[in-house]
Amino acid sequence: MQLMWISGPTGEVRKVSITARDILIWASALSFALISTGFLLYLIGFKIAIEVRPDLARSLGGVTTKAEQDRMESFYRDRLAAMQASLDSTVQQIKQLQTLKDRFMMMATPVLLREKHGAASDGKGGPLIPVLSPPPALDGPLPASLEGTLQEVTRFQKLLDEVQQNWAQQLSWLQTLPTGIPISGDYGISSGYGLRNDPFTGALARHDGLDFTAPPGTSILAAADGVVTRVGHDASYGNVVEITHAQGFMTRYAHLSQALVVPGQQVKRGQHVANVGNTGRSTGPHLHYEVFHNGAVINPAQVLSLSRG
Repeated sequence: MQLMWISGPTGEVRKVSITARDILIWASALSFALISTGFLLYLIGFKIAIEVRPDLARSLGGVTTKAEQDRMESFYRDRLAAMQASLDSTVQQIKQLQTLKDRFMMMATPVLLREKHGAASDGKGGPLIPVLSPPPALDGPLPASLEGTLQEVTRFQKLLDEVQQNWAQQLSWLQTLPTGIPISGDYGISSGYGLRNDPFTGALARHDGLDFTAPPGTSILAAADGVVTRVGHDASYGNVVEITHAQGFMTRYAHLSQALVVPGQQVKRGQHVANVGNTGRSTGPHLHYEVFHNGAVINPAQVLSLSRG
C-alpha cells in the first residue's frame, strides 16, 4: 500500500510505502505505550490509595505502608494497655469486695456457722444466676474484638462499683444494729432470756436479758454504733450504761465495775465502753445485757450471733 500527497508550491509529489510489517511494528509500539501508561497510572493510584485509603489498599493488594503498620501497632498497644489497666483496677475492686464480704461474714453470720464454713469440700449446688453476660466471641476483626473486650471489661467494672456501693451501704446499716457480741475474751452464758428461778429467792421470775460470765475487768463492747444515753447506778442493775442505736434499738449493759463513757458520747461498734463487775443485784462478776426495740425488751439472741449457748 502507498500513500501519495503533493507538498509545497512546486507541487512535488511524495510517496510513502506502508507494508504489513510496518503496521505490525507501529501497533506493537502503540500497545506497549498504552500498557506502560496504564501500569504507571495504576502504580501512582495504588500509592495514593495506600496513603489515603489504607483499608482499600489492603483489600486490593494486601499491602500496607510502614506508617499504616505503625498506626495499627500503636492502636493495638493502646487497647492492650487500656485492657491491662482495666484488669488491674478490676483485681483491686475484687479484693475490696472480698474484704467487704469478710466483714459481712463476721457481722451477719452466726459464729457457729462461720466456724463450719468451708469444713466440707462437696455438697454444693443451686441455680445458675450469672452476674455478667458471656464475653463476646472473637470471630470478627481484631480491632473490633479488642474494642468489644475492652467495653465488656468496662461494664464489669461498673457492675463491681454498683455492688461495692450497695455492700458498703448495707455494711454501714449493719454497723448500726446491735448484732455484735458485747463482751471480749473468753466468756460463758450463765442465764438466758425468759423465765428462770430467781438466783436470790428461787421463785419463778422473768429475766429480760442475757448474763455473760467473765472475770472482773473484762472489756465490755458496744454492740453497734450509737449514742450513750445513760450512765448511772441503781440497786438492781448496779453501774449501768445504755446506748441508743438506729432503727429504734437500745442496749443496756449492767453490773459494771466501771463505765468508760459519758452521756451524749458517740460510740462505734466494738468500742470498749465499760468493764465487767459485780455491782447491784448480782451473785458474781458478769455482764447483764438487754436489748430493746421501739421501747419493748426483746431476746438479745434474736440479734446476736453467739458462739456458745
